[in-house]
Amino acid sequence: MRILSSLLAIMTAFFALPAMAQDAVERVGKPVDGGMNFQVAATELKRDIIWLDTAINWIILAICLFVIGLVLWIIVFHNRKANPTPASFTHNTPIEVMWTVVPVLILIFIGAFSLPILFKQQIIPEGEVNIKVTGYQWYWGYEYTDEEFGFESFMVARDELADYGYSDDEYLLATDTRIVVPVDKVVVMTVTGADVIHSWTIPAFGVKQDAVPGRLAQLWFKAEKEGLYFGQCSELCGKDHAYMPITVEVVSQEAYDAWLVGAKEEYAGVAAPLTVASAD
Repeated sequence: MRILSSLLAIMTAFFALPAMAQDAVERVGKPVDGGMNFQVAATELKRDIIWLDTAINWIILAICLFVIGLVLWIIVFHNRKANPTPASFTHNTPIEVMWTVVPVLILIFIGAFSLPILFKQQIIPEGEVNIKVTGYQWYWGYEYTDEEFGFESFMVARDELADYGYSDDEYLLATDTRIVVPVDKVVVMTVTGADVIHSWTIPAFGVKQDAVPGRLAQLWFKAEKEGLYFGQCSELCGKDHAYMPITVEVVSQEAYDAWLVGAKEEYAGVAAPLTVASAD
């Protein structure tokens, strides 16, 4: 009887887990009224992207202010009234050297920081969790290759959002199943397409990879914060392109291990091992 009670409790907790988890965790990736910035960074890759974007924007601002200043200086001091007799020279070697050397130095500076960030994204580390992603018209398929099970992920209809633990403002973002990964673990995703080109992305992770039929590409991330993260197909793939959302839930290692047991049983038909309680 004790074993049966324990099994019933485990099954109840497993089937309640998706709705409970989605209700409790922080959601990242929903549209924000008046939003003007990046989504909250959940990985080192995303923090690097935000830093690089900010640095380049400051460089652009400095160049724009410098050019505007030159234009104003010309307007004020070199108009017909202030300078009725224009200069007759055609070359100025110091200025020509400067406008060649300075842009080169700026580009070298940008490259010195942007290339390491690019290489960090493209050099795939050893994965602690490995998932194969396949884009279809118009849904996603996921296979946990180390665990030998997989499932498909479809957008949740508006009238079914509450059944899956979502709110009304998460329509077009919510999926009936979701990728679950542990926090602070390297996740490597192998991405491909089954029909046309799709693109798998989670903006908060700073990752985006085209899913090309006949080709395998990879991306990686290491999520640093638990939560439910939204993304969408980012490559025009047909009439229902707008209805290919992506959801990734980042959980603790303990929660991930528990989810794996239930997922294997549900998707691969692998029964969970029974634990026989010792007699008192």
